[in-house]
Amino acid sequence: MKRIGIIAKPHKPEARAILTELLAWLEARGVEAILDEETAELAGTSGGQPKPDLPGLVDLLLVLGGDGTLLSVARLIGARDVPILGVNLGGLGFLTEVTLEELYPILDAVLQGSYEVTHRILLTATVHRQGERIAEYVALNDAVINKGVLARMIELETYIDGQYVTTFRADGLILSTPTGSTAYCLAAGGPIVYPTLRALVLTPICPHTLTLRPLVIPDAAKVEIVQGLTNENAYLTLDGQVGFTLRHRDVIRVVRSDHTITLLKAPGKDYFQILRTKLKWGER
Repeated sequence: MKRIGIIAKPHKPEARAILTELLAWLEARGVEAILDEETAELAGTSGGQPKPDLPGLVDLLLVLGGDGTLLSVARLIGARDVPILGVNLGGLGFLTEVTLEELYPILDAVLQGSYEVTHRILLTATVHRQGERIAEYVALNDAVINKGVLARMIELETYIDGQYVTTFRADGLILSTPTGSTAYCLAAGGPIVYPTLRALVLTPICPHTLTLRPLVIPDAAKVEIVQGLTNENAYLTLDGQVGFTLRHRDVIRVVRSDHTITLLKAPGKDYFQILRTKLKWGER
């Protein structure tokens, strides 16, 4: 770990002081810090790199922010096996599980080669229009199909491995990874899925029929969803950050990506401890 990339959440007031201390700490240990352009500007330094280039330049990516910042970084990784260490400067933070107080002890351990990792699956979502693939995206949390601005439900014909499942008449449909099960999926009534389980979750959003419940399927399955109503717009959103406008009879195909991302784990923390802390289990 001789080159560490640092990406900080923009417009975070405390980030400048944190970056100043962190850069000095790394320099004292002979570690080269490479910042993306926005983070370099925030730190008051020059020589920032374009964010998409950072995974190819470093041995570790250090993300200072919340889960949203980490999600945007995860989509940049591609086929590179670059681990990510997420430090929570935000709110809930299921992915950025490391606190600021834990940052330097964990970095010390990392530089000595003593750390644990967890591997998380990604989704690849493609949009096909009249037989032609017109868009492709990667997501760590979820691929979501939502209705347009008018309060009308949409119809989503859903197939798994070529077999017709049902037509979801709802405000939308969430296709989530286990990592994303504690995000929009959970808010819509979906289950919490252990993050390394090889599964996907389909969760309808406010379905017209109450018997339409979340469905857990193998992560090797291929899911195809057809936007069914002629006059209704719908939107495909990836990780709540990237979107695409759908038309009538567009086909959305979602599969597990060939690649995974690697997250560094906070030592001494297990997943259930994180759930207890973040969801306040056991409190009154």
